Amino acid sequence: MKEATGELNMTVITVVAIAAVGTLFTLFVWPNIQSNLILSSACSQINSNGNYVIEDGKQSGENGYVSCSNFICHANYNNKSYSRTCNGDAANKNNATT
Repeated sequence: MKEATGELNMTVITVVAIAAVGTLFTLFVWPNIQSNLILSSACSQINSNGNYVIEDGKQSGENGYVSCSNFICHANYNNKSYSRTCNGDAANKNNATT
């Protein structure tokens, strides 16, 4: 019986540890990854003037928007704001392919 109790304790400790790691990832790591993906995507879609290549310069979605002008992209997603200064490399690449 003692042996079974010890195995149960280790199982509980393992489940709690996995839950703690998952919570830390969800709260701290995932938002950073998500903002980097959003802004990297926006920076890859700017023209040679540093503006978003869509007509009104702003893309809206269910949870927020992205806008770029003068090589600076702003994103508002899930009530959080992010911004990044984009370099001209993506703009030069876009102009070369169009």
